[in-house]
Amino acid sequence: MSKNPPNYISTTNACKLCTPLGASLAFKGIEGAVPYLHGSQGCATYMRRYIISHYNEPIDIASSSLSEKHAIYGGGANLKLGLMNVTQKYRPQLIGIATTCLTETIGDDVKSLLCEYDKEVQGEKPIMIHVSTPSYSGTHMEGFHNAVTSVVKALAGRDGEQDMGSGVINILPGFVSPADIRYLKEIAADFPLKATILPDISDTMDGAAAEVYEKIQPGGTPISAIAAMNNSVGSIEFGHTMGKDSSGVLLAEKFGVENTRMPIPMGISATDNFFDCLSRLSGLPIPEKHQAERGRLVDAYVDSHKYIYGKKAIVYGEEDLVVGLTAFLAEIGVMPVLCASGGKSGKLAEMIQQVTADVLPEQPQVHEGMDFYEISEMAEELAPDLLVGHSKGYPLAQKLSIPIIRVGFPIHDRMGGQRILHIGYRGAQQLFDLVVNACIAKKQSDSPVGYSYM
Repeated sequence: MSKNPPNYISTTNACKLCTPLGASLAFKGIEGAVPYLHGSQGCATYMRRYIISHYNEPIDIASSSLSEKHAIYGGGANLKLGLMNVTQKYRPQLIGIATTCLTETIGDDVKSLLCEYDKEVQGEKPIMIHVSTPSYSGTHMEGFHNAVTSVVKALAGRDGEQDMGSGVINILPGFVSPADIRYLKEIAADFPLKATILPDISDTMDGAAAEVYEKIQPGGTPISAIAAMNNSVGSIEFGHTMGKDSSGVLLAEKFGVENTRMPIPMGISATDNFFDCLSRLSGLPIPEKHQAERGRLVDAYVDSHKYIYGKKAIVYGEEDLVVGLTAFLAEIGVMPVLCASGGKSGKLAEMIQQVTADVLPEQPQVHEGMDFYEISEMAEELAPDLLVGHSKGYPLAQKLSIPIIRVGFPIHDRMGGQRILHIGYRGAQQLFDLVVNACIAKKQSDSPVGYSYM
């Protein structure tokens, strides 16, 4: 269902983040890449601080550092100077250039400026990929997906390297955690399949401690692997709320690479779908290791159903993550009563209906374009037992005196946000234990006598 337009225009504690932030994280998932914001220094500083707080890893985001003067005369000179400085200081293989509200508003023609730079600067230069990411026309998820699509459009089939992808599958996981990506690599290897995962932030945003600081963290999807994605045997793309011109669709339309779109594999049903797809692409049965994990998960569902059945939850965050979480919660017996996102794809309600129609006796309220002021207003009537989402919902959880299950991005008030596993049978097991134990802890704390044995 759609929300009636409010009689005010302000946003209070938005349930989304800015578009170039998502693009910056996507570029960080490419080997040898440096994210670059064409805009003011404040944008880059804000995004670096926000990302570091979640991942607890260093991240450099270059900036063209525009000022008031450039808002009048244009930022072309600063863009070119910044690109030259980044090239000299970092020696990147690729610079991912995302625009901000300022440069989009003044109308800088970045594509033309990059062509000028290429002609003016002699010698070897890194690959430069531009993506348009004004925050006033999207969320961090649009920025993320648009950046990935721009990379695929620029690199797939490039430089005659298209034969490298023979026998490889593409996995386009969307905005998941480094732990999720490491798990995807393990799953693919168990079939066994070679997989190009784009983007891959499993090392760049969750790396080992280094004795010497490296300006560009090791890891990320190799550019040669991206160039070979056009010759893969198939693509698996997580999510349904991204646009029609996604990277998986682009590879299918331009190169004939079969693309399978599916919800993020959260919970048993969605993960079954993912494993069935891998089995079909590999021609091999699902490995016993993963069948055993599924069996243990089913057993856990049975053991703990009595603690969580009928509990009511509010789910919020990125649209595709909300779809996955809602499907998982419905599967374990929790009743989602409100599914909210700051995104505005127009597809959220349809997807919630699709993944829960056979499970839920009554559909939850589903609203796009929400902020936490609106979510808080609705929560008082819905009387939820749980909040499920990122740390920006903590004030609401505190106000309602209910547990919050922290998942997704950003998680600022706990350690290990980058190590939370959301997907697959193993991720469902971890999330299930979190939900059950949160409900048990709440019941204990509310009891006048408590209890120490169940």
